[in-house]
Amino acid sequence: MDVEKPTRRSFLKSAGVAFSGSALTTPTVSAGASENRYIIDLDGASDDALSGLTIVHRLDQINIAVVEGEENQVSGTRYSKDVEMELNQAEVENNGNGDEPGPHKLSQLQWNKQAQGISGVHGTTRGEGTRVSVIDSGALETHPDLQGVLNTELSQNFTGDGGDYTPIISDHGTHVSGIIAGDDTNGAGIVGTAPGTDLVALRVFTGPFATFGDIIAAMVFSADIESDVANMSLGAYPLPNNADTALLQESIERASSYANEQETLIVAAAGNDGVNLDADGDVVSLPNEADNVMSISASGPIGYRWNDPGNGKFIRNNHAAFNHIDQPTTTPAPYTNYGSEAIDISAPGGNYDQNASDDENWQYDLVLSTVFEWGDSEMVPAYGWKAGTSMAAPQVAATAALVKSVNPDATPAQIRNHLEATAEDVGQSSYSGEGHLDTRAAVDTEIET
Repeated sequence: MDVEKPTRRSFLKSAGVAFSGSALTTPTVSAGASENRYIIDLDGASDDALSGLTIVHRLDQINIAVVEGEENQVSGTRYSKDVEMELNQAEVENNGNGDEPGPHKLSQLQWNKQAQGISGVHGTTRGEGTRVSVIDSGALETHPDLQGVLNTELSQNFTGDGGDYTPIISDHGTHVSGIIAGDDTNGAGIVGTAPGTDLVALRVFTGPFATFGDIIAAMVFSADIESDVANMSLGAYPLPNNADTALLQESIERASSYANEQETLIVAAAGNDGVNLDADGDVVSLPNEADNVMSISASGPIGYRWNDPGNGKFIRNNHAAFNHIDQPTTTPAPYTNYGSEAIDISAPGGNYDQNASDDENWQYDLVLSTVFEWGDSEMVPAYGWKAGTSMAAPQVAATAALVKSVNPDATPAQIRNHLEATAEDVGQSSYSGEGHLDTRAAVDTEIET
């Protein structure tokens, strides 16, 4: 497959690499108004407010309806236009040097799990007794690292495109799912932070498109199926923070509030625009800036297992590999959105060096997880690297599941406060909010209930 070699700057928003050498994709998100689709406030609405409209989602739990029709049909109600997101797919060639280990050693490339001490944490809990929803582009159920953890009965498609919860184009949700719950008991593949959790894939993208109406419906569904955590590695920015989007934002906040009432913590990616969300004028990033949503920024190393002698052959141990990185794993990624008020904590999302030469293993600074390639007519399970706040959020969502596993009576607010209280102070509140995710401390420290 011939692809155009990206510049280091374009790599910022297109960081997918596969072992086989074929190109994968990582989506970036743009947003615009969805024509003829609206979110209607049912609070105080007349009995015939939905008459003549096509009801896409009726969410009586939060008094919201998502409908299709002409604007004059909803003009007598309080409404907002739905917002549509588009995945802008860009391609990056494999930049590996052929030294990647066999599947039984993939954990040697997971700096994010090593830095968080995940193997040691699993001696205490693997997330048993919890459930995590992944609101994304679907998950590949045939991937060996997801087969044992994916709840195929509860997983759903919210797009109305006639398919199920499995992906159509993007492997983004599959990658996120592996970060959370990749199964390390099958003798091959990667390890997830909470492989003992019950993983539910909720697909909200149909091809490259998703709408907030479907996302809000998936949030409500997550609460209704008693998910302990719902991960949203998606978002739209910048959206005008005015009357045109007031109900849209309120609907997200009604859904997040409902989720919290039903014992579901909502975790969202902060976005990859590299902007200060505290000083960006009269615009808003959603859903991460909504109330009752935990907003996660991204960090990562530079130089992890590059061409240092021994690292390419995997002779050095993990501590030696960390000793040879140019920047610690808590270093803010240049793409991440930030702001001390907008960010709750940071987490491993992957980093990159624009000046790295092409013969260096710069992809190792990204996050390795489950992906797929395209065979002749089907998706073939694979492993690949991606970077983004999309990769940071599921690290936190999975850790929240671990905390819930050992503190079954803890509320979403208590778990959120606990994750913030146990976060490592890395002296960069504008990028890391209350600190950097510390999975070991979160699991081992007694939670205040």
